[in-house]
Amino acid sequence: MYPIERVEPLNAEVARMVVRAPEIARKIKPGQFIMLRIDERGERIPLTMNECDPEAGTVTIVFQAVGATTMRLAQLKAGDALLDFAGPLGNPTELEGARRACVIGGGLGTAIAYPQAKWLHEHGCEVDVITGFRNKDLILLEDEINACSARQIIMTDDGSNGNKGLVTQALQQRIDEGADYDLVLAVGPVIMMKFVAATTRPYGIKTLVSMNPLMIDGTGMCGGCRVKVGDEYLHACVDGPDFDGHLVDYDDAMRRGVMYRSFESAAREAAEGRDCNGGADGERKGA
Repeated sequence: MYPIERVEPLNAEVARMVVRAPEIARKIKPGQFIMLRIDERGERIPLTMNECDPEAGTVTIVFQAVGATTMRLAQLKAGDALLDFAGPLGNPTELEGARRACVIGGGLGTAIAYPQAKWLHEHGCEVDVITGFRNKDLILLEDEINACSARQIIMTDDGSNGNKGLVTQALQQRIDEGADYDLVLAVGPVIMMKFVAATTRPYGIKTLVSMNPLMIDGTGMCGGCRVKVGDEYLHACVDGPDFDGHLVDYDDAMRRGVMYRSFESAAREAAEGRDCNGGADGERKGA
């Protein structure tokens, strides 16, 4: 069992959870993820590390309660425990050697992009961080990112923070202003990463995108997390989760991403019904 040490809301939709997992905390690096299971009846879901503290033996995850499992996860409190918390899985993000980078986060992807920005900052890289949210009430980790970036630009769809627009618009503006990026890292919705890659392609800027397709086992056996990269299919869990943003087939990834939407809706409705009746929650794919 893995004790939960702290749970706190970051906004109305997103929570941060600190889990005691000393062996993972000593090894996990930015970009890697864990697979967790709440109890014996629960499904496995992947969540990328937001932060770790090797001395305290803790790993921090950030999640949005949108699926059956994450809805259950959001109900847990400090003192509760997770049955399984396996990792580190996947490959660390290749960040070595970057001298001038732009890290881009879309919505919840900001929490995944934060450890990369922090690592780059701590290793002497000048880092710009561009994040995008639907509105100002959903902005995540503003203070944390401010502490590890040379420049932070926050865009909102509705302009409620005074800065309306898309992350790609901010990226293009920085490039036009002469930002000499040798690395751009994008984490967020597939459509956002697609257009980030389209923005950097004409300039030949190395661009990495973090793919988070459906995963079942997280070890490459199930094949559910296939991502088409160039002329081949790779597995996000063992070959990624980061890939060359100029080679990923985003349209294929978006098609695969909605395959189990109806199953998840049914699982979520069942979970809500069981919770209302005080019963246990059953799990299906796609949390």
